[in-house]
Amino acid sequence: MSSVKKLGLFEGYGVEIEYMIVDQDTLEVKPISDEVLKAEAGMLTSDVERDTMAWSNELVLHVLELKTNGPADSLTDLAHQFHTEVQRVNTLLLPFKAMLLPSGAHPFMDPHTQTVLWPHDASEIYEAYNRIFNCQGHGWSNLQSTHVNLPFGTDEEFGRLHAAIRLVLPLIPALSAASPLLDGKFTGYLDARLEVYRTNQQKIPLIAGEVVPEAVFSQKDYEAEIFEPMYQAIAPFDPEGELQDEFLNSRGAIARFSRGAIEIRIIDNQECPLADIAIVAFVSEVLKKLVAEQWSTYADQQQADTSRLATVFRASLKNGFETIIEDADYLRLLGMAVERASLQQVWQHLWQEIREENTLTAEIRHAIETILEQGNLSQRILQVLGENPSLEQIKGVYRQLAKCLAYNKLFTP
Repeated sequence: MSSVKKLGLFEGYGVEIEYMIVDQDTLEVKPISDEVLKAEAGMLTSDVERDTMAWSNELVLHVLELKTNGPADSLTDLAHQFHTEVQRVNTLLLPFKAMLLPSGAHPFMDPHTQTVLWPHDASEIYEAYNRIFNCQGHGWSNLQSTHVNLPFGTDEEFGRLHAAIRLVLPLIPALSAASPLLDGKFTGYLDARLEVYRTNQQKIPLIAGEVVPEAVFSQKDYEAEIFEPMYQAIAPFDPEGELQDEFLNSRGAIARFSRGAIEIRIIDNQECPLADIAIVAFVSEVLKKLVAEQWSTYADQQQADTSRLATVFRASLKNGFETIIEDADYLRLLGMAVERASLQQVWQHLWQEIREENTLTAEIRHAIETILEQGNLSQRILQVLGENPSLEQIKGVYRQLAKCLAYNKLFTP
């Protein structure tokens, strides 16, 4: 989201969505993202610009990232723009008998034998990660997410946005969980992607912290309390200094001061762009209300305890909408005067508060209501598969998800 003019709060949206490339018949991962980029650009490259949209490589060769080319003014048309890019990529994949597959994680990939790292430009960064953490694992080579970058123009705006995001982060997995299966089995988690993500850098715990970021509300404090300790912790493992950069930060939302934005990283990739953008829009509207102090003051929001927020976050990865918050202070910050509530009740309350906002199209409203009524994508997948599916049953459902992506339709059992 780098641009000459710094954008203020909610004046732009940078959205990035990662997709797997798989064989059309077997659904096995196909490490050919470089071939796709080459087919579009006419030469080997890591980035392709297509007017308001762009494509780029990721850590592994079977993943391709589609994104806005800089910040979009609004979210209104983004689902259709992303769908156009998906269609273009799928056309380029036809000669390879391949296609894009959505969701937060491949359901039966073996990351220990099937991981192929990006071998081209900037590969030294990936090699450094691989050397330190060994990227042959689900938490590295099998996790697809939707990132949203929200801008801030001043230090004051950064603080207000960061305070609001900290409160909303623990709630998001209930809406967006889309990774119930790994290694061909139900993991016991609705959001297995985030469960492996939060533990994949345990060698250096300061990199991810508790995933919910610490209570810091200025660039100076962020650098002193988050960046500096993290850089010092990794220095013995990174003598070349390849990773001494803000991208090292693996919290669920990270400050990107270089681009004047906070990047939210914990939304699982959904079955189609409409579902992704609906979740991004819902989260953004809730954040607007918090920043505007609709339900609680900025001063009160700053007091929210990181560990208590992280406890809700961790529970939500397993239990989704059924997660219970028994923290009246937290619920009050969200405008709920009750002692306890499920995440289902919290999101339904928040939906009643923002559903009439004119930034939400009828299509986005319908998508949000489908998720609230029928469950997150993991729940909908498990509704069909049960908890002990065969490989053929899994493939059947994920072929349906590939169709949902191709036609930009939500998956309904």
